[in-house]
Amino acid sequence: MKTAILLLHCPDKLGIIAEMTKFITDNNGNIVYLDQYVDTVDKMFFMRIEWELENFLIPQDKIAEYFKTLYSIRYDVEFDLYFSDRKPRMAIFVSKMSHCLYDLLARYESGELNVDIPCIVSNHEDMRYVADQFGIPYYVWSINKDHSNKAEVEAAEIGLLEREKVDFIVLARYMQIISDGMIEKYPNRIINIHHSFLPAFVGAKPYHQAYQRGVKIVGATSHYVTADLDAGPIIEQDVVRITHKDTPDTLAQKGSDLEKIVLSRAVKKHVEHKVLTFNNKTIIFS
Repeated sequence: MKTAILLLHCPDKLGIIAEMTKFITDNNGNIVYLDQYVDTVDKMFFMRIEWELENFLIPQDKIAEYFKTLYSIRYDVEFDLYFSDRKPRMAIFVSKMSHCLYDLLARYESGELNVDIPCIVSNHEDMRYVADQFGIPYYVWSINKDHSNKAEVEAAEIGLLEREKVDFIVLARYMQIISDGMIEKYPNRIINIHHSFLPAFVGAKPYHQAYQRGVKIVGATSHYVTADLDAGPIIEQDVVRITHKDTPDTLAQKGSDLEKIVLSRAVKKHVEHKVLTFNNKTIIFS
């Protein structure tokens, strides 16, 4: 059944839920999902609501306009509207490590991730054979050590993303810093996996940092990319226990399994439109 999915937030006021559900039911929509949350500290209201479109009275291309007219001023609502019959188009960026790439492509091939993947982008040739296995075009742009061609490379990458109508990007262990220009074009639409339980051990070689610190757990964090390195809104995290017997190499081995799981969970939540960002944090709907 084709559905509409509405993600919204606004200052908390009496009667918001009743108004939102009334808008849908008055127009002959059957609600199939509703989840809401009130932040009592910031006095903000958050909601995800989904309804069937089969008998809905408002044309699909007019729903956003109607909703904005009715509620944007009255309740100061900010919202995003999605439709279940449109698959998001996901580009994957990768460098030399294959574990996250293979995991995403396996889930895509099995139908677990309801996306289209029009391209894989890299700064190395190493993963081309993986892309070939899954029949996905693979593009390589190498960045000079002094980064003198970085702007040129990102312009070419953005050109590709625009031609392929990419909705969001997944950095599957892509070992390059994304520029502010690309982040501005894809706000809260670039998902990264960091091999650490952020905010601990940001930057390079977090497993070595964890080993030197003698921690008893290591983790992985998937987050949206912002201009601040490894400081964007966190979507998903998990940890694994370690002991004094572990080395940086064994930490990396344990961590790589965790990275795959954490990244795939984050991507799945994003694809299902169950992530709402606000003030550099996320509300994750069930």
